[in-house]
Amino acid sequence: MKTTALGRIALATGITALTAGLFPASAHADDAVVERRTLPVLVEFADSAFQHPDKVKESTPETYFGAKKDSLASFFTELSRGRYRVTPAVDGQYAGPITLPMDASCDASKINTLTQEALAGQGLVRGEDYDSLSMVFPAQKTGCDWAGLGSVPGPYTWINLYGTDSGLGVVGHEFGHNLGLGHQTRSLCADGDLAGCETAGTSAKSIMGGGGPAAGISAPEMIRAGWLTDGETVKVTASGTYTLRSLHGEGDGVRALDIPMGEDRLVVEYRHAAGSFDQDIEGVHAYRVPGGDYGASTLIDVTEANKTAGNDAPADADAVTRLTDRASKVSLAVVSSGDGRAEVEVALDGEALSTAGKTPEKTSAPAPEHTGTDTDAGDGLPDGADGTEVQGGGQGQEASGTEDAGNLAATGGDSGTLPLAVGGAGMLVVGAGALLLIRRRKQA
Repeated sequence: MKTTALGRIALATGITALTAGLFPASAHADDAVVERRTLPVLVEFADSAFQHPDKVKESTPETYFGAKKDSLASFFTELSRGRYRVTPAVDGQYAGPITLPMDASCDASKINTLTQEALAGQGLVRGEDYDSLSMVFPAQKTGCDWAGLGSVPGPYTWINLYGTDSGLGVVGHEFGHNLGLGHQTRSLCADGDLAGCETAGTSAKSIMGGGGPAAGISAPEMIRAGWLTDGETVKVTASGTYTLRSLHGEGDGVRALDIPMGEDRLVVEYRHAAGSFDQDIEGVHAYRVPGGDYGASTLIDVTEANKTAGNDAPADADAVTRLTDRASKVSLAVVSSGDGRAEVEVALDGEALSTAGKTPEKTSAPAPEHTGTDTDAGDGLPDGADGTEVQGGGQGQEASGTEDAGNLAATGGDSGTLPLAVGGAGMLVVGAGALLLIRRRKQA
């Protein structure tokens, strides 16, 4: 049976509604290359248009597909080492501007529905003509509490544009949500025992946790995205000493240790400057993965200084040297770390560490430059924004009409209230106490 463009879009969204929340908790990288056909769409409202449309049209292709390293395409190609490619879905690299039959609003569901209907009228249907839809619209008159919104996981991003170019900080962060990555937080476990930890800001080790694009993403997030091969991730089943190479470095080798820790997992990585990443991050870092959800990992900080590379401390300020989880009888100690290589001893089942009481060998790292703050989700600051961050909870927001959006994670904004990450009808709200971040904007 032949269907119309609008009929095909209804079918596509109906099918995705059944699958958007069922992505695997992690995937394994292989030689296959994932190509994500991405369609940025410039969207205007009946009462609000772009103030500088020519500049927006010029900057959009560069932000998403430009050859420079600060484009979305270049970022994901380098980060995945060529395993994930963002490509333009249409020859012109973007669509629009499209004027929606609605006044300026933050109703993401309605914007999505009307945008897809307009695209279908032009013969463009998601799943057939493009994979990811990124809706870019002027912030004037919207009053949104977020600079960007992304489905977690899913195919949709909304960019609330305050200038003429949102930049990689915003767009890369929201596309990270599309991969199933949440906001990466930090847990302070100052006594070195994971039994008594307190949440304290964001990790500064990922674009999803305050590190900005220069931090890339962390090892558990790389596992979630499917960008580490089986040979690059070792699932530890026996006590021993393991050698790690830098997470984002070139060549072969083990990049992550995946250790059982009761119902959770403990993922250990070594970070060292490589390519465009980790100029301000050094040392061995560890993450708790709750219930095998690698996209919801939390950095473990066992230091007493409460400092990260995000607040101008040394690059290895929150790197671990040793830690213990008495409940699961797991311990680890760093034997040596520096110059692109680290050795880590792991003890399971309550076995003693042979390195107990020894100081790990370590090569000094260069002084860092500022990369973020403890409460910065790494979205960047679009034109006209200041640097004030607010952290806290918020109220749920209805997203009916966007059935295949998955959960929505909102970041950035100009209000003192926080939008809660929500999904469409029947989707679960992201867990209570989830970190949601906003920014106060300068008023034009």
